[in-house]
Formats: sequence, C-alpha cells, structure tokens
Amino acid sequence: MRLACGDHSFPLLDHDLVLDLIAGLGFEGFDLALLGNRSHLRPEDVRHDVADVAASVTERLRSRGLELSDVFVIPWTDFAPHAPNNPDADLRRASRSLFLDMLRLAALAGAPGMTMVPGIDFPGMPHDEALARAAEELQWRAERAAEEGLGFSVECHIGSVAASPADCITLLDLAPALSLTLDYTHFVAQGHAQADVDALVPRARHLQVRGGRPGRGQCGMRDNTIDYEAVVDRLADVGYAGFLSVEYVWIEWERMNECDNVSETVLMRDRLRAKLRGTDWRYPASPV
Repeated sequence: MRLACGDHSFPLLDHDLVLDLIAGLGFEGFDLALLGNRSHLRPEDVRHDVADVAASVTERLRSRGLELSDVFVIPWTDFAPHAPNNPDADLRRASRSLFLDMLRLAALAGAPGMTMVPGIDFPGMPHDEALARAAEELQWRAERAAEEGLGFSVECHIGSVAASPADCITLLDLAPALSLTLDYTHFVAQGHAQADVDALVPRARHLQVRGGRPGRGQCGMRDNTIDYEAVVDRLADVGYAGFLSVEYVWIEWERMNECDNVSETVLMRDRLRAKLRGTDWRYPASPV
C-alpha cells in the first residue's frame, strides 16, 4: 500500500503550488479531482480539450515524481442534474456523455481508475427503484471503463442513494463490474459502526482517508474515532495493494471547512506511515 493525496484538499492554492506541496509532503500518488464549479480543473472546462489536458497533467506529475493514483469526478455541486439514476432521460444522456469524456481523459493520463458518485434518491421514486436504476447505469459505465483497462468505482457518500453499508453492498451486487472508492467517514458520521463498514473492504478499489467521528464527516485527528490501524490490517487481510489517499476537503457541505488541512494531512500521513512500517504513532506534542 502506498500513500496519495488529492489536489482538492487545497482549493485556495494555485494548482502548481498544490502539486509542489503534495510532492514535498512525500506522497507518491496524486488524486486528480475534476469537480464541477469548484476544483482547479473542472469537467465543464476541460472536456472539450481532453487530450491536451491529459498531456499537461501527465507532464506536471512526472516532473514532480508523482503517480496519478485516481481521477475523481463529481460533475456539479448539485448532485441531481448529472446523477446516473436521474429520472429525466435527457439528463441521463448528458451525464453519460460527460462520463465518456472524463473516462477518455483518465485513460490518456494513465490513471488506474476513475471515481464518481452513485446517484441520489429522487422524490416520487421508491428507494429500491432508485438503487436499481443507479446500478444499471453504473454497470454500463464500469464495463466501458474496463474496455479502456481502467477500474471504475463510486464513493457512497452521505446523502447518496447508497449511504448505508447495506445499500452500498446491494448496489455493488446489482452492478458486479463496479467497485468502491471507500471512505469510512461517510458511514461513521451517520452512526454506523466501524465493523459494519469493514464489510465493504473486499469491494474497494481505492481508499480515501481522513479524520471522522459520529456526527462529523471530517474532523481533526484529536477528535477522530476511526481506528485506521485496524483499517490497514483489514485491507491487508484481503490483499489490497492500492493507494491510501489522504483526503481532507475544504467545503461548506457537512461543515467540512473547519480543519487545518495542511496540518491534518501531515498527521494522517505520519499515522499511516507508522502503521505501514510497523511502528507506533502518537499525537505529537504542540510546540512550546
């Protein structure tokens, strides 16, 4: 297992400075975030110049000794318009078109895979139908990704159609080519036990990690209740050999703008490094 970090952890910095920071912090992998209306590189801006963007990303990562560990795509700040299970057929076609453009970018840039979000519940649509409709579209997308030699996974987040571990497993069972970008915080924040989230580990293609606790999808390491040493052990048990991507974000959604992202990224990096080399980690004493 190796460590990665994404550019969406530091949205207020110039993108080249973000790349320098992630490399300077000693991460091997880099998660490229393409988040509609808010990231450094945005789907709506890059999809008509995919080849040039992919070449630029590849060169900028290579020059800093970074490896592209994932491409993380959220089409827009509102989950509904591009949801794979949107009841509007025209919007579903538009969502599929964007997916294909982003898949081409990921393939050209040499990513091992791509992450998207799974869809949401819609008014008037029974939950089981919303889940099944999402699975049908996501299975199609996973098959297209496999044709390009890429993995395709979803992050089952707070407020999604698969926000619980049980619904997440159902979604993956209905879409067997689909895998999971697993983030324990989205489940622990809702009150699910860590042991219940552990059941998702065998389905994980990519891991996102940060501090979290019941009631908070992101918090500092002092308040974190997730046993990440146990998470690494569980990953080792199933032969996981992917990246552990440290993912602190800075957005108002779910109060995820209340952390010192640089300091917390360093703390999580050091905690994971200690576990991977078999040494103990303790929260450091504050400087005098």
